[in-house]
Amino acid sequence: MTTDATYMMDGGTAVARMLHHTGRWDEALAALPADAVAERAEILVDSFWWRLNGSTAAEQAVGALLPSEPVLAGYLAAQISYTRLLFGLSPRPDDLRRARQGFAAARADARLAGWAVFWLGVLAENIDEDPRTAGPAYREALEHARERGDALLESYAVRHIGSHLLARDREQGIAHLRRSYHLRATLGARPQTATAALTLAGELPPGTEADQLREAAGLTARELGLAWLLRAL
Repeated sequence: MTTDATYMMDGGTAVARMLHHTGRWDEALAALPADAVAERAEILVDSFWWRLNGSTAAEQAVGALLPSEPVLAGYLAAQISYTRLLFGLSPRPDDLRRARQGFAAARADARLAGWAVFWLGVLAENIDEDPRTAGPAYREALEHARERGDALLESYAVRHIGSHLLARDREQGIAHLRRSYHLRATLGARPQTATAALTLAGELPPGTEADQLREAAGLTARELGLAWLLRAL
């Protein structure tokens, strides 16, 4: 994931970007012009994250991007490595190193800094099992998001901050999870909205709202083939 400002969008690229947000990865790829190397790589990497297949195509697309955009290519390669590590998809011996290095290098790039620090946070929390390092990273990502007006990044940051808050201030934690859900729904980011719905439902008391959120998450996950969300359901 990156901010839309990373790319200059017009014509097919703009259409592809909109399709990408809705989880229509195959249609997004079909809409891209032939020279949209960066956008192709990002769509394939994101598709791998959500559907847990297509890693070879994603890596080939990142390799094609490397000569012209080495930092962005390293950042996207780091996402591939993190996906393999998190979901146990035959991770490679150098995946952890590649993930750390790719996200750290992207942190120095103004276009990618907010997203890179967020990914460093989830890497610390989910792979290193170090929530104390993750917390400040999420707060830094939130600062970047608000400075740049990146509502999608804000939705990711507040979702993870909210999860940390639940243990000591449950009301505030749920408020953060609810904000994440609303931001994603407003943006039309369907895969992200589905995961936010399921996360929020899991923290609400049993009842109509929680049931409706789970139903919505399930409908989206089945339609788009969101592999790990289907497992969670």
